[in-house]
Amino acid sequence: MARTGRVERATKETSVEVEIDLDGSGKVDVATGVGFFDHMLDQLGKHGLFDLTVKTRGDLHIDAHHTIEDTALALGAAFRQALGDKKGIRRFADASVPLDEALAQVTVDLSGRPYLVHSEPDRMAPMIGPDYDTTLTRHILESFVAQAQICLHVHVPYGRNAHHIVEAQFKALARALSDACVLDPRRAGVIPSTKGAL
Repeated sequence: MARTGRVERATKETSVEVEIDLDGSGKVDVATGVGFFDHMLDQLGKHGLFDLTVKTRGDLHIDAHHTIEDTALALGAAFRQALGDKKGIRRFADASVPLDEALAQVTVDLSGRPYLVHSEPDRMAPMIGPDYDTTLTRHILESFVAQAQICLHVHVPYGRNAHHIVEAQFKALARALSDACVLDPRRAGVIPSTKGAL
């Protein structure tokens, strides 16, 4: 059974289309109009081996906030849809990814309960490129978690370069999500919870 999700989200501020295949090969086609965010979504697909298509048109004449937020919400909803009934998944996973001087540590539980813990170094540069506000990283994760309904802990204990700090987070998130989604043959047909539901 295909583990795919497709979500369309339209508001007065944005129009978003997201498609994801959890069992893909890392084929990515992303266009949000925000270059660095596109780069991060590319990391998510490539390193998670998710086939990912994202097409967003937003009110970039104001700023990138609505475009990024609504894309993250749609991505989370598509991810949740693709997980289906969650039978047979590993559920828990973690990944640590270095990027030069920065290190990101991500732990995930595909629990059905949204919760985010996020920390990164203080005094980061406020912008990456012309249109990515570095305070948006936490908001991307908040928005994704709210719709994906997962528990996510992201910690960057050190790093100097803002680009490296953010990119390491997306790479580690990709690896942790990919590992948590894997179908474990020992759990075939079984929901990995003592509650019997996720």
